[in-house]
Amino acid sequence: MSRGASRVRRGRIVMLVDNGVTGDSRVQKAARSAAGAGWEVILLGRSPSGLAESWQLGDAQVQLLPVPATLAKHRHQYRRRWLKAPLAYPPGGLGEHRRQWVRAWRADLSLRGAGRGASSPRLRAEEFAAGLLERWVGFRVAQQTRSPRTLHGPLDRAYTAFWQRVLGDRAWRRLAPGLWDWELAFGPVVDKLAPDLIHANDFRMLGVAARAKIRAAAAGRTVKVVWDAHEFLPGVRPVRHNARWLPAHAAHEREYAPYADAVLTVSDSLAELLRSTHGLSELPTVVLNAPTAQPAPTDADGESVPDLRTLCGVGPAVPLLTYSGAAAEQRGLGTMVEALPQLDGVHVAFVVNKPDSPYVQGLRDRAAELGVADRVHVLPYVAHWQVVPFLAGADAGVIPIHHWPNHEIALITKFFEYSHARLPLVVSDVRTMAATVRSTGQGEVFRAEDVADYVRAVRLVLADPQRYRAVYEQPELLANWTWEAQARVLDDLYSRLLPGAPHRDDDALAAPPAAGPAVPALGRRVS
Repeated sequence: MSRGASRVRRGRIVMLVDNGVTGDSRVQKAARSAAGAGWEVILLGRSPSGLAESWQLGDAQVQLLPVPATLAKHRHQYRRRWLKAPLAYPPGGLGEHRRQWVRAWRADLSLRGAGRGASSPRLRAEEFAAGLLERWVGFRVAQQTRSPRTLHGPLDRAYTAFWQRVLGDRAWRRLAPGLWDWELAFGPVVDKLAPDLIHANDFRMLGVAARAKIRAAAAGRTVKVVWDAHEFLPGVRPVRHNARWLPAHAAHEREYAPYADAVLTVSDSLAELLRSTHGLSELPTVVLNAPTAQPAPTDADGESVPDLRTLCGVGPAVPLLTYSGAAAEQRGLGTMVEALPQLDGVHVAFVVNKPDSPYVQGLRDRAAELGVADRVHVLPYVAHWQVVPFLAGADAGVIPIHHWPNHEIALITKFFEYSHARLPLVVSDVRTMAATVRSTGQGEVFRAEDVADYVRAVRLVLADPQRYRAVYEQPELLANWTWEAQARVLDDLYSRLLPGAPHRDDDALAAPPAAGPAVPALGRRVS
């Protein structure tokens, strides 16, 4: 919606996120609720197709931008490896082109041979030559892809330390120049939109927002920046085989954190960490990753919420545990599979972001080895407004995450979704979540990665599920664990930063987000 639209707007907010929006429930809910409360919201994300896309998300406008990863590739990826692989094809796709060309030649030879009924001496000679060429091309392609260089050896650690010493927090320009790819894709669009406020989600977008603020100030305009820190960057699991990644991104975050006029985050513990790490003048505002209190009963096409048990092919009497969220080793899904031989008749539903990923296939394979493959069900994400009623079909919600710094400090999205679905919980002993479950009595805690202790906790929950469900009858427990409550916190923050804006629409904030117009794909991201 343009500034000249007939509806009165309170100010223009540009939200930035480094994904395709459709899998990020926090971003979707923030955009919808802010736009519903009268702000003009344009949400910019990264196009997964590499083509520009746009659609409406309630009253918010979504634009997905192509982000070529040109600088994200390190220079060695563009060079030939003359010493280790002198016969390899040069980078750039020539090897695949040659291999495909030989395949086409052999296909043509096969067709010619079939047409003649018998091979001529010339055709046999061509087939022999094509076979030799195919093996030669295959050898050169293998040379090209064998033993790729990683970035975690002694030279890379020395390179990282050198640039940190020379450039300090500006070292990311040498260590992770791919961060400029985001700037070059998003920066010009943000400048053209001329926002009053930029809401930057996570660490990559913080730099984009801060630089846009600097350019706007140079042009005589004031732009406020809200940094929404979804996780504690120094505590994330390091990128494999890349010693540069974490120091570079942490330096990038430190350089631009001072440009934020306000900081949002997802938990009190993370707020304290951010304040101490970046020397913030005030404690970040906490906006929980909570679901809507009254999710829309149907999706954009008028279809009802899918039934979890029907999709799993199990009846109401079958014990069913669910895990909903990203599928990765540190999320602990392996513990749930390993326990099934000890949990007679219990089924597991994994509602995951990538049902066909190698990790999920590994879980399937392990379940087959254990003889429990028929009790493991893998399902894709549903729309974020369907998650709570969808998960309510289970007997318990499981959060088996391992001990990592970011896992210790927050109540993650699925915790609130399970709670609103009124599921008994089975959670690992990560600090904040375990303490909450023990205090509320809404579930059982087990030692992370301990299969036997997990089995104990599951048996307790399944033996008396009503004991844990009864906790949700206390109205005050879920009162603040709703997006409606969090949307008011977010709107108050916007209003404080833009004091000249008209008063908010409280009715719009209180109402659940409409089901349509919906995003073009289902799913939601979890912490």
